[in-house]
Amino acid sequence: MIRVQNISKSFLDRIVLKDITARFESGKTNLIIGQSGSGKTVLMKSIVGLHEVDHGEIYYGDTLFNNLNFKEKKRLRQKVGMLFQGAALFDSATVEENVMYPLEMFTEMTSEEKLERANFCLQRVNMDNTNNLFPSELSGGMKKRVAIARAIALNPKYLFCDEPNSGLDPKTSILIDNLIKEITEEYGITTIVNTHDMNSVMGIGDNIIFIYQGEKWWEGTKEEILNSDNKELNEFVFASELAKQIRYGHKA
Repeated sequence: MIRVQNISKSFLDRIVLKDITARFESGKTNLIIGQSGSGKTVLMKSIVGLHEVDHGEIYYGDTLFNNLNFKEKKRLRQKVGMLFQGAALFDSATVEENVMYPLEMFTEMTSEEKLERANFCLQRVNMDNTNNLFPSELSGGMKKRVAIARAIALNPKYLFCDEPNSGLDPKTSILIDNLIKEITEEYGITTIVNTHDMNSVMGIGDNIIFIYQGEKWWEGTKEEILNSDNKELNEFVFASELAKQIRYGHKA
């Protein structure tokens, strides 16, 4: 479980996050949604520690993240997996080397142990027998699956996914969503997904937080989102659905 309490963040004189309090449950896919510029990416980066908040508290379980020193934060980050927008694989490294990278960085495993773990993670995302391929030889969906394998290599307690379906077609997006949800439930991970894809929201959203102009504007489940009378949320849902229909040539 991750909990944030009254966190705010500004850049120069621009307030980006305003007094946000939220709870992200273990074993569930917790989604942060909102239009571009709403603050959802800054919120995720603040929780991870890539941004230092101006005030407020961030808890990983019972641990107050804000109070940790550099070594303690590094130790905690060994329990964190990251799935970046665009997969962010190392182009000059093979699939196997990409997945083994966090194991090289943070563990003292033997070469055999690291290879065994990498193979297990690749099998878990249905990418076995791709060890010696390079990212340039993979499709967009395959790259995302390798990125997920790398993200779970350290058997994390916490998984952060930044726009995991960016650039993917609808069918592949569903496969990636389902894989994230399966892994979350299977290993009891606290998963936070930053997205504006309504298919993801309705497909895997257990807990959903809607950020509007830097504030937590709405919170609920995917069932509740359809019956909400929140004006800004409804406008966001409608705009997202319309954009999807236009993008894939459907009739509005």
